[in-house]
Amino acid sequence: MLTIRNLTKTYAGRTLFHGAKMTINWGERVALVGPNGAGKSTIFKIILGQEDPDEGTVEQDDYAIVGFLAQEAGEVKNATILEIAIGINEEMREALAVIRLGDQSDETGSPEYIAAQEVFEGNNGYQLEPKAKKILAGLGFEQDQFDKPASEFSGGWVMRANLAQLLVLEPDLLMLDEPTNHLDLMALLWFQRYLANYPGAIFLISHDRDFMDEVVETVYEIDQEKLGEYSGNYSAYLKQREERYDQKVAAYRNQQKEIDRIQEFIDRFRSVTSKASQVQSRVKQLEKFERVPKPLAPRKIFKFNFPQPTRSTQKVIELSDVHQAYGEKKIYEGLDLTVERGEKIALVGPNGAGKSTLLKLMAGVVEHQKGEVKAGYSTKIGYYSQHRSESLNESNSVLEEVMDAGGIREEDARSILGSFLFRRADVHKKIRILSGGEKSRLNLVKFLVDPPNLLLMDEPTTHLDIISIEALVQALKAFEGTLVFISHDVHFIRSLGETTLHITHGKYTRYAGGYDYYLEKSGLLDDEKGAITAS
Repeated sequence: MLTIRNLTKTYAGRTLFHGAKMTINWGERVALVGPNGAGKSTIFKIILGQEDPDEGTVEQDDYAIVGFLAQEAGEVKNATILEIAIGINEEMREALAVIRLGDQSDETGSPEYIAAQEVFEGNNGYQLEPKAKKILAGLGFEQDQFDKPASEFSGGWVMRANLAQLLVLEPDLLMLDEPTNHLDLMALLWFQRYLANYPGAIFLISHDRDFMDEVVETVYEIDQEKLGEYSGNYSAYLKQREERYDQKVAAYRNQQKEIDRIQEFIDRFRSVTSKASQVQSRVKQLEKFERVPKPLAPRKIFKFNFPQPTRSTQKVIELSDVHQAYGEKKIYEGLDLTVERGEKIALVGPNGAGKSTLLKLMAGVVEHQKGEVKAGYSTKIGYYSQHRSESLNESNSVLEEVMDAGGIREEDARSILGSFLFRRADVHKKIRILSGGEKSRLNLVKFLVDPPNLLLMDEPTTHLDIISIEALVQALKAFEGTLVFISHDVHFIRSLGETTLHITHGKYTRYAGGYDYYLEKSGLLDDEKGAITAS
């Protein structure tokens, strides 16, 4: 279906990849991995014809249809959510308007109505609409949202509508760049199961390791300017990569031993006339050696002994009869919740159910309208949100901010910053010039070096790569305080959640176990299997 031959791309004197080769067969599921900046998105752009390679070719089967989901939503204009999902064009939109007007006025026999039906049917509108509705429902849209203008929705929801459009189209090659970023857990689970039965090939970039484990069967990694192929899912790739590294190290060491042995002979007998021919033979032997490069170790998780917070009271925070609404929309009515010392609670549920509002109520960021929110007398609350950067000193450098926050050595500060994607000169950037994503990551590091005893985290893995996510997991596993968090990263939830609160319609159900326990006891797995089969 798709073949890449000897692809090379250089930016500003830096080679991203050299001589890259890849083949994606019909129906194959492939992931492209590598550190941020390695060139993953560049390979996507070259395949899509948005950039040219310096060398090499991309060959695609003549009749193969390629569909692409970018990380950001495009302009929506006046389209409704359903129209985006159907992939409706202007001709279809005009025809649909005539059809709906005719249905409302009972003028279904007019020539205009009949002509509009022919246009809509000729574009497969009647076949696409029910399919689009099923997919939109699976991705978390309510039925009364289908005909609302997309301009009324956030960028994340528009991204879901764009994803629905691709799934309705069913391209032969489905290219996805971080497709899970805007999905909650319900939509993510549905999406994974939908892709299990997807008829075409899938080529994706993702930082969600559990998602890749569920979906892909081949992994390509960009590493040291090379594109390497691994069979199996992401976990299999990790194991094979370690094995290959060990093999490369052994090959390098064996060659170095051989080189040292030959060089020792040359040095020893260089001045011995009777050994001149043997010395010359060995000099030529060394010149002909194809040197094995010293392998670079795979990037590893940084481990740091984070300071532990002061001990809190047994009841860390209590919410009693809490009411909260945004205008006419009621979020909570009479909410009662107690969080106890040492709990690690994952909040799950559909988008808009009130998960983020609950964190904000506990953090005091949002003032509750009725009831009581009472923290323990020794509770120190820390609230992390990817959108909060008020606590940062804009005149500080990244390095200064972390050292000031934790009172740690420069060496330790540089190491932990490197684990969270601040490398080399990045640590000297002034905070005022950082991007939103960089500020979020810096806030995260500040929490780790000076943790509160109640840590409230809203989507902490956004803007992190897989290694950084794992570093955060390891840090929070060692955290002795209380943790309440929201995440769409299943690996993160599985690793940390010991109690699960499912929130919907202003109520919560407590499950005394982690993510898998919650799936089993809630019956969600069976429900989702049925939904996929039905669709």
